Amino acid sequence: MDKREIKTKRSIINAFLQLRHQKPLERITVKELSELAEISKATFYLHYKDIYDLSDTLEKETVQSVLTNIPHPEYFLSDHKQFMEELLFSFHAQQNIIDILFSDSRSHILPQSIEQALKEYIFKLEPQKKDDARFNILLTHQILGGFYAYTEHRQQFSDDEIIDVISEITIRAIKE
Repeated sequence: MDKREIKTKRSIINAFLQLRHQKPLERITVKELSELAEISKATFYLHYKDIYDLSDTLEKETVQSVLTNIPHPEYFLSDHKQFMEELLFSFHAQQNIIDILFSDSRSHILPQSIEQALKEYIFKLEPQKKDDARFNILLTHQILGGFYAYTEHRQQFSDDEIIDVISEITIRAIKE
C-alpha cells in the first residue's frame, strides 16, 4: 500500500469514527462521509462496498485487538480470575473505539465475537469441550455476562471490584 492509499484510508476511517460518534451507523451516508473525509464517493467505493463493510472491517480489527491483548486465553480453563482480569483490561484498553463502534444496534457484536473466537481457541486446545453443555454455557455466561456487567458498572465501581465479583460468580458456578 502506498502513502497516498494509507492517507486516504486513514481519512475515511477518521471521518467514519467522527460520524459514528455522533449518530447510529444506519444514519451515516457515503456522501456525508466522503465530504468529511474530503474524498470522492468513487474513492470510498474503491476501498469499501458500503458503510456497513467499513464498519464491519473496523469491528473485526477491534475484536482482534481485544483478543491479542489477552496474554493467556487458556486461563479460562484454569484461572478464571486472571482470565477475567486480562479480558476486562483488554476491553478497557480499547474502550474509546469500543464505545464508538459497538454502540446502539451494534452493542451485541463485540461480546459475541469475543466469545466465538475464544471458543475456537479453546476447542483447539481441548476438542472434547465442544460438546460439553456446561462448559459452553459457563463460557457464554462469563464472556457475555462479564462484558455487560463491566460496561454497566464501570462508571460506578473499580475494575478490581467488578473482576472480583465476576470471578466469584464464575468460581461458584464451576463448583456447583
